[in-house]
Amino acid sequence: MTRNVLPMLLAIAATAVVATSVSTTTWAAVPHEPVNHRFCFTCHGTDGVGSEGIQAPRLAGMEPWYLQRQLELFRAGGRGKHAEDNQGMEMQPMAAILTDENIADIIQWAATWEYKPAVPTLTAGNVADGRQLYQACATCHGADAQGNEAMNAPALRGQNDWYMVTQLKNFKAGFRGTDPLDTFGAPMRAMAAGLADEQAIIDVVSYINTLGR
Repeated sequence: MTRNVLPMLLAIAATAVVATSVSTTTWAAVPHEPVNHRFCFTCHGTDGVGSEGIQAPRLAGMEPWYLQRQLELFRAGGRGKHAEDNQGMEMQPMAAILTDENIADIIQWAATWEYKPAVPTLTAGNVADGRQLYQACATCHGADAQGNEAMNAPALRGQNDWYMVTQLKNFKAGFRGTDPLDTFGAPMRAMAAGLADEQAIIDVVSYINTLGR
């Protein structure tokens, strides 16, 4: 068990208690008070900028269609079930209790956060090498990492670089993107497999850090 699992288990337990006395209809009727929002704060912060300590990404400014898809994927067990995806395993049970109404409410609520691009933290990347590697990524995520809904590719610029590094590692290792339910993760898994090693991952993310924020 990772050092982060205990707080999550306590949060899940608290959710179960509330869920026995509060119907999902009540949750939808009171959009900013329910448990699902309060627990989002625990990891993603009250301003949605994320937390490196528990690898919770920035949600402020995230595309609603992408956020919805990931919440639904976590809920269905298509993400966060691999034993080596430590952070995903912490998120999955949190999403498992959500109704469609809860997810719609979270998306609406998250949209009220001011977009704040993450502060870059990487110092060991080779931007020139990363630029070359990113050309394959640009096919889906765009030349400026602005994202493309038609390709189901989220914006990468402004996202926490430590989160992108972790997720690329997970895709490359097969911890993410291999579940049959994650149909859009499968192409990403194939792309990440083409990154030679951890340095290549750091290089490409370092280049993304230089793009419009």
